[in-house]
Amino acid sequence: MLGSTHGTFTTGLRARVVACGEAPPVVVHGVTAAPGDQDVSGRPLYAPVPDLDRFFRPESVAVVGASDTEGRPNTGITRQLLAWAERVGARIHPVHPTRTTVFGIDCVPSVGALTEPVDLAVLLVADPLPVIEELAAAKVRFAVAFASGFAETGEAGAAAQERLAAAVRHSGLRLLGPNTNLNAFERFREDLEGPAVALITQSGHQGRPVFTLQELGVRLSHWAPTGNEADLETSDFISYFAGRPEVGAIACYVEGLKDGRSFLLAADRAARHGVPVVAVKVGRTETGARTAASHTGKLTGADQVVDAAMRQYGVIRVDGLDQLQDTATLLARARRPVADGVVVYSISGGTGAHFADLATAAGLELPTLPQDKQDELHQWIPEYLSVANPVDNGGHPVGDWRGRKIIDAILADPSVGVLICPITGPFPPMSDRLAQDLADAAEATDKLVCVVWGSPVGTEEAYRTTLLGSSRLATFRTFSNCIGAVKAYLDHHRFTSGYRSPFDEAPRTPSPSLRKAQALMRPGRRLSEHAAKQLLRAYGIRVPREQLVTSAAAAVRAAGLVGYPVVMKASGAQLAHKTELGLVKVGLTSASQVRDAYRELTDIARFESIDLDGILVCQMVGRGVEMVVGVTRDELFGPTVTVGLGGVLVEVLGDTAVRVPPFGEQEARSMLADLRGRALLDGVRGAPPADVDALVEVVLRVQRMALELDGDLAELDINPLMVLPRGQGAVALDALAVCR
Repeated sequence: MLGSTHGTFTTGLRARVVACGEAPPVVVHGVTAAPGDQDVSGRPLYAPVPDLDRFFRPESVAVVGASDTEGRPNTGITRQLLAWAERVGARIHPVHPTRTTVFGIDCVPSVGALTEPVDLAVLLVADPLPVIEELAAAKVRFAVAFASGFAETGEAGAAAQERLAAAVRHSGLRLLGPNTNLNAFERFREDLEGPAVALITQSGHQGRPVFTLQELGVRLSHWAPTGNEADLETSDFISYFAGRPEVGAIACYVEGLKDGRSFLLAADRAARHGVPVVAVKVGRTETGARTAASHTGKLTGADQVVDAAMRQYGVIRVDGLDQLQDTATLLARARRPVADGVVVYSISGGTGAHFADLATAAGLELPTLPQDKQDELHQWIPEYLSVANPVDNGGHPVGDWRGRKIIDAILADPSVGVLICPITGPFPPMSDRLAQDLADAAEATDKLVCVVWGSPVGTEEAYRTTLLGSSRLATFRTFSNCIGAVKAYLDHHRFTSGYRSPFDEAPRTPSPSLRKAQALMRPGRRLSEHAAKQLLRAYGIRVPREQLVTSAAAAVRAAGLVGYPVVMKASGAQLAHKTELGLVKVGLTSASQVRDAYRELTDIARFESIDLDGILVCQMVGRGVEMVVGVTRDELFGPTVTVGLGGVLVEVLGDTAVRVPPFGEQEARSMLADLRGRALLDGVRGAPPADVDALVEVVLRVQRMALELDGDLAELDINPLMVLPRGQGAVALDALAVCR
């Protein structure tokens, strides 16, 4: 995925009752998260921000295990640290139990023997655990552990890493690693200006392409190689970088996350600050997830949930390192868009048409230029060429004074926010003149100007000097990377311009429904359909009129009270799929049919050795659109809410959308927009439009249930939820609930 379409959070649904009794409020408004705040499930609502200034710019550094013996790995690392310390103005203190000097610098036998406070300790030892207590006693603020052989190696390594993490927690210092490297101490160019890209990677090698962007004139401010994240993690660095004034974008290579909630809180902080986060997240496939876990020992998470969580908080997920470079660079350097319209300008009609097809398919808006603008462009472009958008100049105008006139005229149109010029190959001198005109125009406008330089050579003067030499132009090498980056750029600013943190809306106090719901829970057991529906009713979710009976005579009386026709179903905690066993009878219209159905249902249950708590006699509900709404637990993010096409379609098509609570009404509506079968809710083949408002409200009530019952509810499945025609509500016809 090259870019993401993001919704804007709103304040929640209007008050509306869709079930028996008064429904609990869906959201709580008007409170801003602060340190220590928790939601109703006891989880934090605020991202703690570590003060990492002294990590990246320490005044005093201890190198534990320093060496100057040629041929040893520690010697090369010590030498690199000395060079880095000289660049940043830090004092290096070698620490080694058997040496008196290292590279001519006095060496002490232990950290405790140092005569000045130490900001950062670099641990060049195979086992950092014994050193942690000594660092704590010396009040060292930060440490870096390079050693491997921890969680990435399996259970024994994971246990060793947990012991290390526990020691770090007790010590009060902050640790980077283990299984990390020297990337944080690389040489950063200080001659580059403008907003910078801050880089976070769990694999040092995967960050190299982004780091070398400096050679193309892109400023980098930091590189955090997080490794196994026994303590400091990706989320800590996102939170820190989001508040740094020099950081224009954060680029991440993530193999696994230590904690999903921490990641969302960090992404929320970045969104509040308007700082884009672009991420490659490994684990889209089972093989990728398994390999990532073996590299850093991290949970990769269910990819659909990871993807949804990132989109909820504006994290732009890309697939390749080349996309990471291009997208992060554009987002760091480009100004806020003044319009969403994109114009494609080229010297070839074929190039323009090809690019326009790809851009439109990706969701970019290519507005038709107004007639007066087209007339203006035809002053310089032959009449037989199309200038509606894409704009085809035919080639010759770019070689003289007309080229700049055309570019300026396009940029002057108020509907245009982005101008993209694909140059598929060099054709001096026209390509040189075109590149220079584009660079000059970019300096003179507040709109985004992008160039795709398609030459595979990349050594041309127009590319190396003119295009890359401009800090205002965005230059790409491929159509797809340009389109993805521009899409992400427009989406990011649309997302952050109306951003309201969902954590501000998260419920902090339990609703009256919670006490009723908790009385129904049975730890470690599945609830019967009847009990599951009582759970829904407690949260104001409408269910059919029904009665649970234990005799044929009671079934007949219940049918009279419910009203014919009726549905009869077996109800028991063991039953997950009743239809396959013949334990559902539909459309019963008489007392005799009800008596016969009762006997048949109980006989089947007895034959199948199924314990029942009774037979449900239920109201027949009118036809509508069958949906599914549910709750599951993700190992990274905790409770998640799913909505999709229901009935058998959920198993056949798998057309579902998922979100991580908390979220508001707008995000619930965006879930429906994600569904391939969304048109069914609008009414097809003469069917009336469904009550989408009622469906959205059920989703939000299920979310409230997921948050409040986080410690009690393992799974909830409402299927089908019958969404009736507009204005008639939605009814949960069946439900399954599993307690933790």
